Amino acid sequence: MLSRVLQDEPSEFGVVLIERGQEVGGGEKRFSVGTVATIVQLDTEEGVVGVIAQGGRRVAITRWLDEDPYPQAEVEILPDFVWDDDHAELLVRADEVVRRALALASEFTESMWSPDIELSDDPVESAWQLAAIAPLGAIDQFALVRSESLRDLLDGVITLTLAASETLTLAWTDDDVPDSGDEEPRDL
Repeated sequence: MLSRVLQDEPSEFGVVLIERGQEVGGGEKRFSVGTVATIVQLDTEEGVVGVIAQGGRRVAITRWLDEDPYPQAEVEILPDFVWDDDHAELLVRADEVVRRALALASEFTESMWSPDIELSDDPVESAWQLAAIAPLGAIDQFALVRSESLRDLLDGVITLTLAASETLTLAWTDDDVPDSGDEEPRDL
């Protein structure tokens, strides 16, 4: 697949989350919305190929094609979101919620993203960046990719991130950590 993708400029490919099944071997069920990823860096060292790709346009799968030698599909490009100043307060709230959640998560585990990560000055791009860095699972992030409007995306980022923060807080309360070695550990 990589050799085929690299024949075109820009070098792009589709990314779709697997709903059920395994990544290798066929028979999996895929979600119907994904993104177009553009290769931004390609490294080859010691027989290993490293690819860094950046997600971009959203696509809806209209029809899956033959999978020989890899999955292929016909897609419809979904419309880009348009900024409206009415979204400003929602964007600020989403930014606060995500940064607070990243700070909270960093207390318990190594995080890929710092709470002070710099985001784009473009508000629509910033909203998508918040969706990408929010400490959420793949299914929650997929729900964000399926958003139908910028308001829907920002509301989703806030709601899902608050729920993730609450779960993290409940899972790691002081009551769950024994004070000394004398206490029996409890199942979580």
